[in-house]
Amino acid sequence: MDEKRIIDLEIRFSHLDDFIDQLNKIVTDQQRTIDRLEKEILDLKRSATGGSGVDSTRSLKDDKPPHY
Repeated sequence: MDEKRIIDLEIRFSHLDDFIDQLNKIVTDQQRTIDRLEKEILDLKRSATGGSGVDSTRSLKDDKPPHY
């Protein structure tokens, strides 16, 4: 192979390597976001059922309106 072709391949490899690093960072950030959102959903489910799930028959109709 001639020298120019090797240099071109090295440049392309360098760009691809950088691109893979960028994609890896994006995927890592997205996984952190997914984990955080899953935790929030679980927390909301727990708070909607009263925390322990013991009082699952409770309804919003049982709550007094804020003006009482």
